[in-house]
Amino acid sequence: MSIRPATPTDRAAIWTILEPVIRAGETYALDRVLEQDAALAYWFAPGNRVFVAEADGVILGTYLLRANQAGGGAHVANCGYMTAPGATGRGVARAMCLHSLDQARAAGFRAMQFNFVVASNTRAVALWQACGFAVVGTLPRAFAHPSLGDVDALVMFRAL
Repeated sequence: MSIRPATPTDRAAIWTILEPVIRAGETYALDRVLEQDAALAYWFAPGNRVFVAEADGVILGTYLLRANQAGGGAHVANCGYMTAPGATGRGVARAMCLHSLDQARAAGFRAMQFNFVVASNTRAVALWQACGFAVVGTLPRAFAHPSLGDVDALVMFRAL
């Protein structure tokens, strides 16, 4: 597997990853009916650096890297990661996370923060913890999960 910056020709493949995650509504605080153009505009927003993980010419995952805040918070990175439905359990998310930490360091960030990790997404929480992130805050019942009801969201942080 290799990870590289996304190109405009990757947009269709990235949409095939974003769409099922958005439609499921279980892990991202995005409108479940978000259309393709709006979703790609969010993912490729100005200031976002977008990457893809691929193997044998097939894109298995994508992530975005950006400053978490402007001004006095611009030294802290933020990322969002999505893996293709058929690629879960293959180490794609771990590889993207480790790659993003290196990219963030190279870009001069001194820490990384995840603002809104849905607590019921236990695989992601465990992975981020294995990658050195700590839960530094809990937002009680902040996420309206489509089948579990209101669940907590976590703020996770690590120094670089």
